[in-house]
Amino acid sequence: MSVPINGQNYYEVKMSAINVYVTARRNESGEALIKRFSRKVKKEGIIEECRNRKYYEKPSVKKRRDKLKRKRVLKKLVMEQNGEEDARKQ
Repeated sequence: MSVPINGQNYYEVKMSAINVYVTARRNESGEALIKRFSRKVKKEGIIEECRNRKYYEKPSVKKRRDKLKRKRVLKKLVMEQNGEEDARKQ
């Protein structure tokens, strides 16, 4: 549902609206401006959030996905700390 607030339209969701602003610098090309904008959008995680919200995900499935993600990250950190090259055999 689009709701106008302070003259701006945004979609009302559980999270607050995320606005990414990019102003053109002096002698900056359009391509560089677009590249800077896309970097900001990626850093904020807007595209990833849109993909996740595209379909409803049950809380149990979300917890399971987050748990597996944490497990992968921890395994990667342990592998980097130990200097192991192949920790997939564990």
